[in-house]
Amino acid sequence: MSITESVKSAVGLAETSATRQEMSEARLPIQYRDSCAHLLIPLNRCRQAEYYLPWKCENERHTYEKCQYDEFKKRVAKMDELRAAKDGARSN
Repeated sequence: MSITESVKSAVGLAETSATRQEMSEARLPIQYRDSCAHLLIPLNRCRQAEYYLPWKCENERHTYEKCQYDEFKKRVAKMDELRAAKDGARSN
């Protein structure tokens, strides 16, 4: 494991199953190219196929939102861990 991979895993930004090439081909904006991008690609395809009807693609949307929520919880836990290591001192 390289230094970059170890830092990403420590922060909770592990590699996604979607490659950079796949994300580029799917025309995902940069801010959405995270660890849940592999779920966003089929969601966007479904949305386009179903003309963005809100009651369509519910399973894909809920799966993507669950992934985003889990990633948020990981970031919060990591931040709490870092604060505890600094005796509760804030970084700003």
